[in-house]
Amino acid sequence: MHQVVALVRPPQSTFELACAAQVFGVERSGLHTRYGFSVCSERPGVVGTLAGYDMLVADGLDALDRADTVVIPGWLPTGDPPSDAVVQGLREAHSRGARVVSICSGAFALAHAGLLDGRRATTHWAQVDDFAARFPNIQVEPDVLYVDHGDVATSAGAGAGFDLCMHLVRADQGARYAAHIARTMVMPPHREGGQAQYFASPGPAQIDGTLAPLLEWIIKRLGDPVTIDDIAAHVGVSGRTLARRFAEQLGTSPGQWLLAQRITAARDVLESSDLPLDAVARRVGLSSATNLRRRFLDALGTTPGAYRRTFRAEPSEPPTVPTRARP
Repeated sequence: MHQVVALVRPPQSTFELACAAQVFGVERSGLHTRYGFSVCSERPGVVGTLAGYDMLVADGLDALDRADTVVIPGWLPTGDPPSDAVVQGLREAHSRGARVVSICSGAFALAHAGLLDGRRATTHWAQVDDFAARFPNIQVEPDVLYVDHGDVATSAGAGAGFDLCMHLVRADQGARYAAHIARTMVMPPHREGGQAQYFASPGPAQIDGTLAPLLEWIIKRLGDPVTIDDIAAHVGVSGRTLARRFAEQLGTSPGQWLLAQRITAARDVLESSDLPLDAVARRVGLSSATNLRRRFLDALGTTPGAYRRTFRAEPSEPPTVPTRARP
């Protein structure tokens, strides 16, 4: 059982905490429970929230000693550095191999603890300038939903906390396990694009209708040799206009989005079938086992065969995943 411990402080944002609790702390019918979830605070007892009620937190910082993943679900006010005890607790958890994760403003706590020095990180788009000014040794990524280094991970605004938590589940347990959780929450298992989709635009947005119907049309044809020119022709626009719409609405290019969908589909087929790699590649539109291997290695840092051995499982019993090794 992978133990996830959320470290809260007043005034605690209940939404950021709920992101982690909903993903890691809910037992779901038909899915073997792989995570335990608990909450701790530097000062156990009553913890005020931003939602107009108080929480009663029983555990103190010693709960971090049993954590496999520590989550900082926001840190407000961002100008208040964590105490020496909190910094020590985070550093000790990290040094013994626990994964340390922040949601939204929680990145400020990790930065104060020195866990992000010399690394890439992100936080809410409205806080990135302040974050970059305070922590010049950190490479701030303003237009991503999350950054994962394996041992340390940060997410953008509160909603991106779901994206990061789902990404971590996908990395720990595989795409099918994560997809099951996503279905119970009625949300996509992977959200495209970055924070640019949600910035307040300095001028009127030029978006010519939603891409949703087109994306659905593409998904149904992943196994076909659909090209970017085919997609543009289907909606009657130029390749340049198609690229602009994808950049505006999804924060990525049509080619990158299409490849990501094919990789995701390949992961699902590898987990749920014994099809040869050539057949898997053809089913998801990657043409050959050689191309599948190359794309898989570029995207996930592993081979299709190794991925299948790790995540292949019967539907009623997801696989036991080895403990994450720190890079």
